[in-house]
Amino acid sequence: MSRRQPVVGILGGGQLARMLVLAGAPLGVNFVVVDGSPDACAGQVAPLRVADWRDTDSLARFAAEVDVVTFDFENVPAETAEWLSGRVPVYPNPAALTVAQDRVTEKTVFRGIGLETPAFAAVATRAELDAAVVVTGLPAILKTRRLGYDGKGQFRLRAPTDLDAAWAALGPQAEPHGLVLEAFVPFTRELSVLAARGRAGEFRAWPLTRNWHHEGILALSQAPAAADAALAAAAIARARALAERLDYVGVLALELFEHGGRLLGNEMAPRVHNSGHWTLEGAVTSQFENHIRAVLGWPLGDTALCANSLMFNWIGSLPEPAAAALALPGVHWHDYGKAPRPGRKVGHATVCARDDATLAARAGDMARVLARAEQLAPARAVLPEVWAPCPERAPAAAR
Repeated sequence: MSRRQPVVGILGGGQLARMLVLAGAPLGVNFVVVDGSPDACAGQVAPLRVADWRDTDSLARFAAEVDVVTFDFENVPAETAEWLSGRVPVYPNPAALTVAQDRVTEKTVFRGIGLETPAFAAVATRAELDAAVVVTGLPAILKTRRLGYDGKGQFRLRAPTDLDAAWAALGPQAEPHGLVLEAFVPFTRELSVLAARGRAGEFRAWPLTRNWHHEGILALSQAPAAADAALAAAAIARARALAERLDYVGVLALELFEHGGRLLGNEMAPRVHNSGHWTLEGAVTSQFENHIRAVLGWPLGDTALCANSLMFNWIGSLPEPAAAALALPGVHWHDYGKAPRPGRKVGHATVCARDDATLAARAGDMARVLARAEQLAPARAVLPEVWAPCPERAPAAAR
């Protein structure tokens, strides 16, 4: 009799689901993906069930097909995950999803595990916005409590004269969940910890990652982040405390600000994360493989570093020509199979090397062979020392 292969169900069919499928296939794992769009890119590599998150008939059929359910983005309704958990194991648990979906709840949990956060205050009315400014001071950032990502649902307040404009922009979104005002932090660096926790409590973390954002979207990640042992250990300890507090199973990302030698909690992602894409080539076991291992109750893999890595996000459209970049040593290319669209994550490239000097040289070589420089502009803006020797190239149409 042939051995039955486990089946993992994924709620959400974007690039993260796609990479989970590709990581699980060599382990003999099968997948079924649910998404509301028939064009979800994970449908190119796994069976796709097109359904609304509240279509319980379709979800019941999905639950009957799989052994365990996970998700590839945190805006899956927590009620959907809770409903499914009565029929099939769901990891991470719906409670973790609920925490991550509300910025006030999230920061309250952070403080509960001893992780400092920027000052913040819940806001539901225009009068409460005035009161919140007293708590946070200015500058500050007004955000939706739920459904914000990649810089969406945010308004920066620099002076008291900005309050009316901020409320006009986001006030209509205050119902039913409210807004939150967060103090602006003049941080030294943005960091993230990627960690995995198994069903029995086994815990592993990857080396600390440094991140740069451009217009609210991750532009570049570097691993390992330069950090003293005490800072790295403190960051990983906070991630472990968070995972244990939530009885978490799977991979999570904890995003941090480094400010004055202290770590401040920014937000968490209850899933595999953009800042961990470098682990595909730069670590012994990728975040995607370890997430599959965790949700199935299998032993976790080694998270040690294999190579120093820079991960570049491709936003809007893919640079060309990819083939020329692939001819360079240390370059790894990922096309998500998504149609171009402004602001959309359509792929990434990871450049790997044994040391930082070689890494910077290889990144510069990649920049020189790509004919379209606009996709590299965010990385140039946030890490100019890498690009200093790389002159801008005119777009292909202009040459």
